[in-house]
Amino acid sequence: MAAPPVQAMTVRDVAGYLNVDEKTVYRLAKRGDLPGFKVAGAWRFKRSDLDGWIDLQKKAVRTKQ
Repeated sequence: MAAPPVQAMTVRDVAGYLNVDEKTVYRLAKRGDLPGFKVAGAWRFKRSDLDGWIDLQKKAVRTKQ
């Protein structure tokens, strides 16, 4: 049985996942700090990309200490 296709997350989904405001998601994505892509002018995100980004953020914090 094939795995279901991975559904892209919306800005609202990402805001809930990261527990931040939607404006923060827009700002980070627009600056290129958050991995995302646009479909018909609307931001979309892959959970696997976000999880990788989170891991990088955690490593960056540890190296600064």
